[in-house]
Amino acid sequence: MKRFLSISTLLGGMLAAGSSLAEEVAEEAPAILNSGDTAWMIVATVLVIIMAVPGLAIFYGGMARSKNMLSVLMQVLVTFSLLSVLWAVYGYSLVFTEGNAFIGGLSKAFLSGITPDSLEGTIPELLFVTFQMTFAAITPALIVGGFAERIKFSAVLLFMVLWMTFSYLPMAHMVWGGGWIGEMGAADFAGGTVVHMNAGIAALVGALVLGKRIGFGKEAMPPHNMVLTMVGGSLLWAGWFGFNVGSELAADGMAGLAVVNTQLATASAVVGWVIAEWLSKGKPSMLGAISGAIAGLVAITPACGFVGPMGAIVLGFIASLISFWSVTKLKNALGYDDTMDVFGVHGIAGIVGALGTGIFMASSLGGVGYDEGVTMGHQLYVQAVSVGFTVVYVSIVSYILFKIVDLVVGLRVSEEEEREGLDTASHGERAYHS
Repeated sequence: MKRFLSISTLLGGMLAAGSSLAEEVAEEAPAILNSGDTAWMIVATVLVIIMAVPGLAIFYGGMARSKNMLSVLMQVLVTFSLLSVLWAVYGYSLVFTEGNAFIGGLSKAFLSGITPDSLEGTIPELLFVTFQMTFAAITPALIVGGFAERIKFSAVLLFMVLWMTFSYLPMAHMVWGGGWIGEMGAADFAGGTVVHMNAGIAALVGALVLGKRIGFGKEAMPPHNMVLTMVGGSLLWAGWFGFNVGSELAADGMAGLAVVNTQLATASAVVGWVIAEWLSKGKPSMLGAISGAIAGLVAITPACGFVGPMGAIVLGFIASLISFWSVTKLKNALGYDDTMDVFGVHGIAGIVGALGTGIFMASSLGGVGYDEGVTMGHQLYVQAVSVGFTVVYVSIVSYILFKIVDLVVGLRVSEEEEREGLDTASHGERAYHS
């Protein structure tokens, strides 16, 4: 019996030692590139590029008047291009390296130290750099819709450089790069605060600082080409799968959850906006339907990896109704001229999505559940803090930057140029020839 106990003790010790050694080996094992994850992330990156050019460009361009079509395309295209370069120079480093609670450092400026063999999880770090580059470049381009048809091209470019540096990069670091919002436990899967609230608030500030377009509220200013707006919005819808699903950085079950949530929330939001417009105006419009789609996409962005499919349907529907109220009632009541309703859709639906994430991620509502010890009340509080901080921080920074740009190059074109149209006044060409 004693011999049996001795052998048992010896075997137990060997198993324990073996288990401990296995854990140490697992902890020390180097990251290994996964070809499936890498292939998917290449596709996701291209999808987000298509969201911006041509997606966002023609979505906005169709809503502009024909005399300003090319100016909108130029502002989106050149903003996306310029900020892609600056992301590689210093943006990536300031977001994804160690720094403080608000901003990272410059240890990877100019992509220093990153080689083809460097990995971020299971994908090449250079691929991760490029994927995140598309976020940093499309977010400022969203702001174009707030001040379109009246701003100088030089002012757009200077503002975008400053805004990415002092608004986007700090917000991205605070949420995704190890900053205080992420450490606090805020849930933002793909950019509700970093992208949509950030851009929506800046667009509202820009609309207020620049003032209304000449004739706004007195002359009809309908979209000149709803076909282009529908096509652009549809490209945004398709590309958004790269945006949301790609944020998982892997081809796995969570990516599958993000796929179904993105589709259901968007479809539900289209239905919600159509119903609201039909009931209030008597006729549902194409502009309303595609606006509903964007509202749903925005709302599910922070939530797509946390909520369940039924929660996504409810969240998209609610977001569309609140965004519809914002662009039809709130905008008219306050009298601001947000040309393409960037705040009413991206800003408002972004807030709804961020707060809704804190509710619908509950396991009892079909979500993935909260971290151990976290209640719905606490998570909702954390989400509200992140929303409140984003609103205040971005409002102040954007206002200061618009004023700086106004002092340096001036913000607004002359009345004569605005009446002529920015296509010819700013770029010397026309979108259409009769």
